[in-house]
Amino acid sequence: QVQLAESGGGLAQAGESLRLSCAASGGTLTNYAMGWFRQAPGKEREFVAAISISGRSTGYADSVKGRFTISRDNARNAVYLQMNSLKPEDTAVYYCAADTSGNYYYGVNEDEYAYWGQGTQVTVSS
Repeated sequence: QVQLAESGGGLAQAGESLRLSCAASGGTLTNYAMGWFRQAPGKEREFVAAISISGRSTGYADSVKGRFTISRDNARNAVYLQMNSLKPEDTAVYYCAADTSGNYYYGVNEDEYAYWGQGTQVTVSS
């Protein structure tokens, strides 16, 4: 079973950047499209970004489009989320997940993802 571990979260000021990493163990990510989700305090977990197995197709939530970039390095068995121009409303716990539903490109719904990391906290101050 694939195990995922996020890193790179922390405290940032509005306008700054952070880069999240997601490392896999116990299996290869090359079999899965990958996604990032986030959950803010008192809110439901929401889709942020996803990337196809090949890396050629990506998708983003409207709230992060143009500011966040998802990428993957299949040789390193890792996925990344570059977050630029951070806003206080980006404050959340960020999770990476593996899409196990067999989507041709990637899923945008939680129930399409079976493997999840523990999450990393991102806090953006104004």
